[in-house]
Amino acid sequence: MADGLLAGGGPESEAMAPERTGWAAEEERAPLEKGLFQDEDSCSDDSYHGKPGTSLQGFVPEGNTPFPEIFQTSQLLFYERFRAYQDYILADCKASEVREFTAEFLEKVLEPSGWRAVWHTNVFKVLVEVTDVDFSALKAVVRLAEPYLCESQVSTFTSECMKELLDLKEHRLPLQELWVVYDDSGVFDQTALAIEHVRFFYQNIWRSWDEEEEDEYDYFVRCVEPRLRLYVFGYQKNSNIQAKGIRPSGQKVTHVVSSTMVTGLLRSLLRDRLCQEPYDEETEIQFHRDPLSAINACYEGDTVIVCPGHYVVHGTFSIADSIELEVIHRGKTTLENCVLQCETTGVTVRTSAEFLMKNSDLYGAKGAGIEIYPGSKCVLSDNGIHHCKEGILIKDFLDEHYDIPKISMVNNIIHNNEGYGVVLVKPTIFSDLQENAQDGIEESKAFKIQTSGEADAAERVDLEELIQCATGKMELYARSDLSEQVEGNCEIINELVAASTQKGQMKKKRLSELGITQADDNLMSQEMFVGIVGNQFKWNGKGSFGTFLF
Repeated sequence: MADGLLAGGGPESEAMAPERTGWAAEEERAPLEKGLFQDEDSCSDDSYHGKPGTSLQGFVPEGNTPFPEIFQTSQLLFYERFRAYQDYILADCKASEVREFTAEFLEKVLEPSGWRAVWHTNVFKVLVEVTDVDFSALKAVVRLAEPYLCESQVSTFTSECMKELLDLKEHRLPLQELWVVYDDSGVFDQTALAIEHVRFFYQNIWRSWDEEEEDEYDYFVRCVEPRLRLYVFGYQKNSNIQAKGIRPSGQKVTHVVSSTMVTGLLRSLLRDRLCQEPYDEETEIQFHRDPLSAINACYEGDTVIVCPGHYVVHGTFSIADSIELEVIHRGKTTLENCVLQCETTGVTVRTSAEFLMKNSDLYGAKGAGIEIYPGSKCVLSDNGIHHCKEGILIKDFLDEHYDIPKISMVNNIIHNNEGYGVVLVKPTIFSDLQENAQDGIEESKAFKIQTSGEADAAERVDLEELIQCATGKMELYARSDLSEQVEGNCEIINELVAASTQKGQMKKKRLSELGITQADDNLMSQEMFVGIVGNQFKWNGKGSFGTFLF
């Protein structure tokens, strides 16, 4: 799909798969297994420097004075601001610790001297040169740059007047009043972005009374996130992105995306999708070579069908109209280094589909971030899934016609979802069957697995051994030593293994009633359908894992 995360962009930046720049670009130097979110100190000097060439845009300030170009940093995505404040600047600080955390962040990323900036106030703009930074005060030590460039609403602002003003201020200016002069070497990218985050924070998020309120809670969760959503989403939704609405003719169009159209693929499309009963012979079909051109051609109610192939989308794109986007059934979709900013639904992995998402970030879904259907294959590695109604929803697979999904979840961070991090949907009758199956079994030791049609062939499998098998671990975990995150992984494994075991028992019972015998299959020798390890579950409203009975 695309190359990852955006750290500086243009005005149309509410999108799904932007290019990787800024802080995220620097992280490519780290091993891939560390993923998008790292528990280590990701703000080390080494993680912010060393990549040649700028990844940001520049623009010339408005006015009659020939100021040099400055960095364009004001149009960042919600995701970029969210991640900067949560992961790099504020973390879990209290309101009283905001300045301290901000100063520590700036010390690690800001060039202490050698850069120029436009000092911009409500009255004037003047070009200055930074000679030092007072990090604790969030101020820069400056002097007037040569040649002297100033634009003011008051004609009396001569260079001498400006020198006197700087003397009164002891040549120390608030960082948020400085706009860094553009430099294409890339050396000052992080300086420009860091100052943008400080400026946006103190202009739009911080309130003078924040420190006066109760200081025992995470300031980011309590204040920053809701205010950030108000300013960024409120701005973007009402800016340059407008829905086209219904096509003037009133007709809906099906857009087919294929890098190469061959006879066999066209025949399959006509048979399995385009000519299914009932169908409209007047439906218009348009063909495209890439998803972006198809989406740009869409109106309200259109359908985009993406055929098997490898597609790369550079930059960002927005979907303002309500359209339907399909992946061919039984196909495989891979998303790597992408950002999915969901306004309604998230990603749905249908039966027989295969979905792989790696080093990506998904957030904002009004339902589940990822919905996994029976009989599908879903591999999730090193992703962030957050701020959705539910993180991951696994559909009921206990019906006799459904196949068990193959799920792999490794090193994901699932956080700040309204409900559960992961939720399993299952029928109420299964809960009753499970309780009956547990009668007479000591919960602290094992649960019983029927491995043949005869009761006397039953054997007990230790629960910890089962967890060890499912996660591929070589050592048993002691319950008392499990962290909250590991417990979340084990809880999911226990529930899914129990559900799949019960499904196997129900299947054997049905076959036995029909007089059909089946070879014994030991659960411990089978390939487990789940691989869940190393995931972190934080700040989910209802907890790491839950079940929904229907």
